[in-house]
Amino acid sequence: MAASTNSFLVGKQTQIPSLKPKSISQSFLHLNKASTVNLTARTKSVSIRCSSSSTQVRASSVGSEPRVFNFAAGPAALPENVLLKAQSELYNWRGSGMSVMEMSHRGKEFLSIIQKAESDLRQLLEIPPEYSVLFLQGGATTQFAALPLNLCKSDDPVDYVVTGSWGDKAFKEAQKYCNPKVIWSGKSEKYTKVPSFDGLEQNPHAKYLHICANETIHGVEFKDYPVPKNPNGVLIADMSSNCCSKPVDVSKFGVIYAGAQKNVGPSGVTIVIIRKDLIGNARDITPVMLDYKTHDENSSLYNTPPCFGIYMCGLVFDDLLEQGGLKEVEKKNQRKAELLYNAIDESRGFFRCPVEKSVRSLMNVPFTLEKSELEAEFIKEAAKEKMVQLKGHRSVGGMRASIYNAMPLAGVEKLVAFMKDFQARHA
Repeated sequence: MAASTNSFLVGKQTQIPSLKPKSISQSFLHLNKASTVNLTARTKSVSIRCSSSSTQVRASSVGSEPRVFNFAAGPAALPENVLLKAQSELYNWRGSGMSVMEMSHRGKEFLSIIQKAESDLRQLLEIPPEYSVLFLQGGATTQFAALPLNLCKSDDPVDYVVTGSWGDKAFKEAQKYCNPKVIWSGKSEKYTKVPSFDGLEQNPHAKYLHICANETIHGVEFKDYPVPKNPNGVLIADMSSNCCSKPVDVSKFGVIYAGAQKNVGPSGVTIVIIRKDLIGNARDITPVMLDYKTHDENSSLYNTPPCFGIYMCGLVFDDLLEQGGLKEVEKKNQRKAELLYNAIDESRGFFRCPVEKSVRSLMNVPFTLEKSELEAEFIKEAAKEKMVQLKGHRSVGGMRASIYNAMPLAGVEKLVAFMKDFQARHA
């Protein structure tokens, strides 16, 4: 659709009365219950003329505007009902007279938001009481340094299993602060598998064993988890791209950390779930903002947190609970992934997924074309059909469809239909 050929038909100036409190548009229009405001209404029809045809797409109300199917790896799509809920509360959060973006992080309004977000996350993941939940900043990448600074001394050994780019980056950062060792790497096989746990040569004195539970770039996901050989050691997992996509036994881990911008919320929030006995042992050189004790003692409010991002995470948690919890969410994700992987596997080699079938990610599906020269055309044509961000990561090429919780089944069905049509035209 050529932007230059779009024409917009906007209604005449209209007098709009005060809206009922539950109206989605209240936050933008209801300035005073007793007042009437003059605004230019854009709630009539919007006519979009495509260069290729005379078809008109009409949109007349909030939430009905055409949206793309966004297969981005992150920041990723958010549930539409969550976006609409945030839109309805944006101007005046629940009668407070303020937007969440304006309120004090120490005021009772925001305290209710962050406390409910934590409570709902605890319910979703069944987090035991002996674990703290921290809402931080800096992304999962900041935790690559925070972990060794909090959990070990400079000469302490730690073990890393590297199943992709993010595990490798975590290991390289840890080299600055402790004595890490890669006990298994999938690099020689282009990160397409997970090792047998029995064959891992763990250091019996390692302070922790680190894994990346789901590699966003390479599409490799742990379906089970190794156990540290050191009885006093702990398992640590970066769950950035599969957090809240399925149930997890939190008690198996000392620390789970995740950037929010895949399944949980917008970019800017980092979640750390940490066993409380691991808090309070940071080295003297640890910056105050990387010390878990700082945030635990202050309920994630030591400094101004990413308030709006935490609010959005809370809306997502509430939405996941309304869906029936993570067991039901996992079923939906399995169905989407099965549909897409079957389309790849049944294409007679036209499409290929390099990842070993037993550890294929439910979240990130990388694939290539037998005729690699057609990949750019595939991505271009998909975008014309309103399916965007299908280009693979720059380090590996090909295509990648990230099908997180918020990707509806209809999006995957449309992608599969497009893939079959593309194959029929180009095989």
